[in-house]
Amino acid sequence: MTGAAAFLDRVAAFAAGPVRAGAPGWSMGESPAPDLFTEAARIGLLSMSIPPEHGGAGFGFATLARACELLAAEDFGLAMALVNTHNVALRLCRSAPPDLVARHLPGLLSGEVAACTALTEPGAGSGFAAIAARAEPEDGAWCLSGEKTWIINARRAGLAIVFAHCGTPAGARSIGGFAVDLGLPGVTHHPVDSAFAQGAMGTGRLVFERTPLPSGALILPPGSAFKSIMTELNAARTYVAAMCNAMTGAALAEAATYGSERHSFGRPLAAHQAWRMPLTEAETDLAASRALTTQAVAEVGAGGDAQLSAARAKIAATDCAVRHLPRLLHAMGAEGLRPERCFTRHLAAAQIASLTDGATTMLRERVARLTLPCTDQTTAKTTDQTRE
Repeated sequence: MTGAAAFLDRVAAFAAGPVRAGAPGWSMGESPAPDLFTEAARIGLLSMSIPPEHGGAGFGFATLARACELLAAEDFGLAMALVNTHNVALRLCRSAPPDLVARHLPGLLSGEVAACTALTEPGAGSGFAAIAARAEPEDGAWCLSGEKTWIINARRAGLAIVFAHCGTPAGARSIGGFAVDLGLPGVTHHPVDSAFAQGAMGTGRLVFERTPLPSGALILPPGSAFKSIMTELNAARTYVAAMCNAMTGAALAEAATYGSERHSFGRPLAAHQAWRMPLTEAETDLAASRALTTQAVAEVGAGGDAQLSAARAKIAATDCAVRHLPRLLHAMGAEGLRPERCFTRHLAAAQIASLTDGATTMLRERVARLTLPCTDQTTAKTTDQTRE
């Protein structure tokens, strides 16, 4: 058995064990216990793609996407929380000076410290270049002010990669990425709640009021930060697509099992043609979505330009989940409403997934720009520079 295969076996056992046991409570507003993150670190979830010289396994993107899929089949929120901490650790290894890596990486890889990437603001979501956060140079260092919201892990994070304009805003050209210790003066954390439980995902808001940063905190300078986050978004869209496929697949499998056991009018539900039809439609759309996701995983893993394949995969996977999860719930009847079943939490997660890492409407426009020769390229290019 290869190292990646053994790792994925451990992830599958973790998902089927403590994640499955905790997910019903998290869907009702509870938060995961701290030792769950320590256990995730022990099996390698927080270090799976970290280079071996930094203490990681160095697995490729296909392994990361599969690990996210296994976790999301049980709970999307926890999967997102873990992969976001992992991604910040990987960014440190790639871009941060040695002293920052030595200071922060051990806590991230051990599960003792959570991390987040802070892009979205109250006035800037998919239009990322419109962010208002600013880091002003002061005496050879930086002073950060601004607000970030709807940030995964923000409730419990100890470290963040914060994107802000360096000095006077000049669109995407002035945006830099800072490694920010969230224990510094001037940083406050606030939970962000919605009608969908956000406990496992740790969604929150971060406010920076003249937070002092050392000069070395700028790990992605203007000119490279925007390009870097655009590349990373293609990877994020792809593993979110894999997660949505996993949620739809889990619901489909659970409904199929229930249909073989539950009887109606003297026969199993699965023996009734009308009952089977929604499952057949879901299976067909899921197969198509998985094919697009497989293509995107391969392109991201090869380091190619995956913006088209990633957008297609995320559109297909979120559309499939949003369309079919309610139908699969109805195939279960009231039984599907129980927290022990996956349906209601996956329904909520599918809505969240359609908004994260690029809203579906924006991604449809991107696909049109890249594939339709009649698209006004000048307008599309201008529009694209103001998005994300």
